[in-house]
Amino acid sequence: MAARDRYSRKLECSQCGNSGFAEVSESEERRGGNRDFKIDEMPTGFSAEFPSSDPRKYMVRCQCGHKFRFEQKTAYPPGGEPR
Repeated sequence: MAARDRYSRKLECSQCGNSGFAEVSESEERRGGNRDFKIDEMPTGFSAEFPSSDPRKYMVRCQCGHKFRFEQKTAYPPGGEPR
């Protein structure tokens, strides 16, 4: 059985400011571009809108109704970057 890479990624709604960390995993063996991406634990207030095995296509819905991509470019004001 192939090993899986595991990591956390901060989800943040640009609409209402709700945030939390998703626990995710993906296959170490990426044959044919398949990353076998999975969200193992979604933070409170977020749900899967359009699940996908590709994190660039995985859509998340916030409790306020706002939808966004799991892998998104987030713009922070100067001095407002996460630590």
